[in-house]
Amino acid sequence: MIPTLRKHLAMALAVTTLLAAGAADAVARPFGPSPSEQLRRDTEAIRDLGVSGVQARAIGPDGRQSVATSGTADLATGRPVPADGYFRMASTSKTLIAVVVLQLAAEGRLSLDDTVERRLPGVVRGNGNDGGRITLRQLLQHTSGIHDDLPGYTTPEEYYQQRHDVHTAGQLVARAMAHPPDFPPGAGWEYSNTGYVVLAMIVQKVTGRPAHRVIEDRVLRPLGLDRTRWTGTSAALPRPHARAYQLFGPDSLVDVTDQIPVDPENLSWVTTTRDENSLFRALLGGRLLPARQLAEMKRTVPVSAEVQQLWPGGRYGLGLAERPLSCGGTYWSHEGGDGGYITLNGVTDDGRRSAVASMSEARGDTPEHILGQENAASTLIDHALCGAASS
Repeated sequence: MIPTLRKHLAMALAVTTLLAAGAADAVARPFGPSPSEQLRRDTEAIRDLGVSGVQARAIGPDGRQSVATSGTADLATGRPVPADGYFRMASTSKTLIAVVVLQLAAEGRLSLDDTVERRLPGVVRGNGNDGGRITLRQLLQHTSGIHDDLPGYTTPEEYYQQRHDVHTAGQLVARAMAHPPDFPPGAGWEYSNTGYVVLAMIVQKVTGRPAHRVIEDRVLRPLGLDRTRWTGTSAALPRPHARAYQLFGPDSLVDVTDQIPVDPENLSWVTTTRDENSLFRALLGGRLLPARQLAEMKRTVPVSAEVQQLWPGGRYGLGLAERPLSCGGTYWSHEGGDGGYITLNGVTDDGRRSAVASMSEARGDTPEHILGQENAASTLIDHALCGAASS
């Protein structure tokens, strides 16, 4: 697994001022480039940062799609990036878990105000952790205070040592319980992968089936997302796909495609830009949740000062992030990064305009590289959504 979001954000705090490239020009002008040309330019801008491969897809309110790729899918062969290649979904799968939890809440099978202790007695306990004080809503919104301690690698040597390690949900939660909470439940905001490990365990407890099976039945099949797949403990991706790279430092770019996600239940999802667009359009278009539950999902709180470095003005709902658009209003998203793949996405509030950009290299060696890559991809999403809005 690439360095965790926590490690990335700790590095990002060292950068005190950074303006998103091109923010002043984010709104598409009537006589500016077409949506397809703008998307092509923005993928090239990401490639110009040094990212080995980029694929992007934007969909306008009329359903027209713009697709662009840049760079190479394989540094050894130079083959082009596939326009609809698979990539690891990573933390974007948190939206899938959140949808299922909210569906179960709509059916009365659980409540967002249920405590973890009620649903998983004795699991969140010790070192000041108390599942009797943590609600499902707080897990979904990263306000539980549960410390995040997922295994990860920060050097090539750690990658080669750990890439095939398999961890159970119980082991991952136990690692977090070895630490005191970051803050009392509800008293702060801190991104916690472990909180979603607990949520997947609760889904299985309530339904009697693994969370990935519930997601397949309740989300993927109804939407026809047949290229979004759970790969379990396989270290491989379906074809076609770009190979994934991690930049650890100068002259240290490593092919990290071959690895088992550290949390197989939650992170072993692969998808495509087509499917990811369809997922977020369906969600915001009201096809996955009743209006009441969708409104709950969109009730946001401010993210931490650390994450504000990556998401200026960002807020977080229940498995869904809200970010401002340069042309006015906001959009909804949930980016993901794991195993060399970094993906940003966005959909307008009405679900009619969307975009996904997937990069097959994580430039995680310096704060400047991390923020530069994030901002270039955020600019692509902003241009696509604002351009579609004015076309």
